[in-house]
Amino acid sequence: MMRIKTPRNGRIKRELEKRAPKLVETGKKTLILHGTKTSSVVNSVLTEIYHLKKGNSVKFSRRNDNVRPFESGGETSLEFFSLKTDCSLFVFGSHSKKRPNNLVLGRTYNHHIYDLVEVGIEHFRSMGSFSYDKKLAPQMGSKPFFAFIGEAFESVDELKHLKEVLLDLFRGEVITNLNLAGLDRVYVCTALSSDRIFFSHCALRLKRSGTVVPRMELVEVGPSMDMVVRRHRQPDDSLRKEAMKMAPELMKKKEKNVVKDDILGKLGKIYVPDQKVGSVPLANIAKGVKRERREAKMKSEGDNLTTQKKQKQDSE
Repeated sequence: MMRIKTPRNGRIKRELEKRAPKLVETGKKTLILHGTKTSSVVNSVLTEIYHLKKGNSVKFSRRNDNVRPFESGGETSLEFFSLKTDCSLFVFGSHSKKRPNNLVLGRTYNHHIYDLVEVGIEHFRSMGSFSYDKKLAPQMGSKPFFAFIGEAFESVDELKHLKEVLLDLFRGEVITNLNLAGLDRVYVCTALSSDRIFFSHCALRLKRSGTVVPRMELVEVGPSMDMVVRRHRQPDDSLRKEAMKMAPELMKKKEKNVVKDDILGKLGKIYVPDQKVGSVPLANIAKGVKRERREAKMKSEGDNLTTQKKQKQDSE
């Protein structure tokens, strides 16, 4: 029989409560790993991703020989590190003759591999190679914009999958209210072909426009690179269905016969049943019946008076 151990230390209890499932999840943490062999380009990419997600990522500096995400048995160490650091996203860098400057982006569900995307890095430029006013540098923890340019992001499965992973990787926490002054960066992804995109990071410069909404200009601050999709692995349908479940408390109740329109707003339908007037019997206490009886009674009383007068005249 399995024995369940309860935490005795308050610190351990608080740590377990942080990792417990929540109705509204906090921002996802990213695990950054090095493979058996890495190049200077891969090292620079991993370092700059760590700086872009500073405060919400964990970076390991040692090389990991046993981590091979696409191979069976090579996921065990990766899932162990994900459980240990409580990270649901990971970036794994490696370099080989067959796959130079290789980067594997992936997500986990319940600390098990959910999906994977492998890309090759080409024409990489670091943040230090761009010259710009340092006052425009994006602040740590700011909410970014995303711009996906090209129809391939909607028609090609590989780029559609890469789009989902990049959004999860860089979007940060999910929020309801947004302050325009806190928007200081944008990630621009341009589809160059069916398996290649250009990724760049730009700062936003706000200028006067004569209206309430300011005019925005983009200033490239790096990093920028070409990503070539090599391999990708979609999650199983059963795993996707389990991961997409929502808590009953967060689900909105469906309103019957209500439709929302962008122009007219909220529209509703009212169903009125047919009124069967002919088959409904009238009650005896109706006002019309009372009036008829009253008129008939007054008429009969008037007739009695006239007959009495005639009889009296005849008798005289």
